[in-house]
Amino acid sequence: MALFKSSTRTIPTSADVPRHIAIIMDGNGRWAKKRMLPRVAGHQRGVETVREMVKACRQMGVEYLTLFAFSSENWRRPDDEVSFLMQLFVKMLEREVSSLHKNNVRLKIIGELERFDEQLRKHIADAEQLTAANDGLTLTIAANYGGRWDIMHAMQSLWKARPEMGGNFTEEDLEPFLSMHYAPEPDLFIRTGGEQRISNFLLWQLAYTELYFTETLWPAFDRAALELAIQSYQKRERRFGRTSEQLVESKPDA
Repeated sequence: MALFKSSTRTIPTSADVPRHIAIIMDGNGRWAKKRMLPRVAGHQRGVETVREMVKACRQMGVEYLTLFAFSSENWRRPDDEVSFLMQLFVKMLEREVSSLHKNNVRLKIIGELERFDEQLRKHIADAEQLTAANDGLTLTIAANYGGRWDIMHAMQSLWKARPEMGGNFTEEDLEPFLSMHYAPEPDLFIRTGGEQRISNFLLWQLAYTELYFTETLWPAFDRAALELAIQSYQKRERRFGRTSEQLVESKPDA
């Protein structure tokens, strides 16, 4: 049984502050290039932005923040950049986890983690275990993650767990096996860096998410930029298949 309501089967509750924000952190390399710096400098500055976003979301009352750090397609990048990103990931876990724990943040890492080396997998397991009981903001890092992989992996896991069903599965059967079964579907999706696509990110979960695209590069994305995104979200009419008239009628003071 899924823990949260599905936007395709029920009508989730909406609030002024998004309960769950998902972000594709794009533009690190371009930010560095504009400053005549190596691409890795952009990734380093991007980690500082992550820290700032975690703090801002905690203060605003956001319950879940999901960040797309490394896609399954990012292995196609130059070897030296991929190697640096892996090293940066390890350093981030080593340096940031104690602070996250101190601030009651639960850390989750999703994706096809088997491709990472043993050291990184151990850091991930230790970080998740340390923060598992925290009940403040849940910070999810998607690493070596792809939306299609997520759905296929969930289906394969469901089939192994329930072979007696003969493949007669429903959405409700599948959802507990998805990578983000522990979180509600995102209310707001943000992509920095000017591109306007979701790039194989949370394909199942973004079914009714409000999409927001900004030209701001990730290293320059600050609290003010986040507030602009939330202001845009607050102007949206979240109908979930209903008409505007039905929305008015459903309001308590209508």
